[in-house]
Amino acid sequence: MSVLTENFTLANGAVIPKLGFGTWQTPNEVAPQAVREAVELGYTHIDTARAYQNEQGVGEGLRSTGIARDAVFITTKIPAEFKSYDQAKKSIETSLKELGESRIDLLLIHAPRPWAQMADTTAPRYFEENRAVWQAMEEAVDRGEVASIGVSNFQIDDLTNITDHCRIAPVANQIRFHVGYTQSDVVEYCAAHDILIEAYSPIGTGRLLKREDLIAMAATYEVSVAQLCIRYALQKGCLPLPKSTHRTYIEQNTHVDFEINATDMATLDALVIAD
Repeated sequence: MSVLTENFTLANGAVIPKLGFGTWQTPNEVAPQAVREAVELGYTHIDTARAYQNEQGVGEGLRSTGIARDAVFITTKIPAEFKSYDQAKKSIETSLKELGESRIDLLLIHAPRPWAQMADTTAPRYFEENRAVWQAMEEAVDRGEVASIGVSNFQIDDLTNITDHCRIAPVANQIRFHVGYTQSDVVEYCAAHDILIEAYSPIGTGRLLKREDLIAMAATYEVSVAQLCIRYALQKGCLPLPKSTHRTYIEQNTHVDFEINATDMATLDALVIAD
C-alpha cells in the first residue's frame, strides 16, 4: 500500500494524509506548477503559509488540477509576527481569499514568537497574545472557515499556555524534525496529549543528503537519503512534509513504502547533527 493512501486521525476525528507536500521557499509564480505536479503524482495534502507568500499560487495550482475540494487537505499558517486577535482574524480572511477557498483544513500559529525573536532567550514569551490569536482561530472553527487548528514551532510551555486556557485543543504541532534533530521532549509531550507532530525539513533542508553514513545506509535499502529520512520520520509517528519543485524528486519522495529495521532505526536515533 502506498503511503499516499494512508492517513493519520487527528484528536478531533479529522483525517489527514500521512505525507504532505511542503511549499516553503517555493515562489508564488512557481507554486502552481509544483502543486499541480504534486497532485498529479498522488499528493492530497498541501502545506503552505502566509509567510511563504505563495498561497495564491498554491490555490491556483490546486484549481488547475480539477481535484475535488474534499479530496485535498490544505494547511496554512498565521504569521509568527501576528500576535493579536484582530491580526489573526484578518490573516484568516486573507488566507481564504488568497487560496480561493471557503475552508482551511488545518490552520496553525506559525511560531510562538516573531521570527526575529525566536533565538533570543531573553525575548518576551507572548503567552497572552498567543491566547488571543487562538481565540480568533477557535471562532473561525465555529464559523466553518477552519476545520482543525494547531501550532508550529511550539515548545512545551508554549503548548500548555494554549491547552490550559483553550476551548478547542490543538491537534498538531509542526516542528523541525529530522534525523539527528528530533526534539524528543516536545515529541513525547505531544504524544502524551494526542497532538500530531508534523515534521518540516525532514531532510534537514538538504544538509543530510551528503552525509556518508546516511548514503551508505540508504544504499542497503536501495533508496535515496531523502527517502530514508522521510521514512524515518514516518516510523517515528510523524507526518513528514518534504518539499521540492522538481517533478523527479516530488515523485521520489512518495516512494517510501519500505521498512527501516530496528538496528538501523537505533543508529539513526543516536545521531546528533548540529546546525
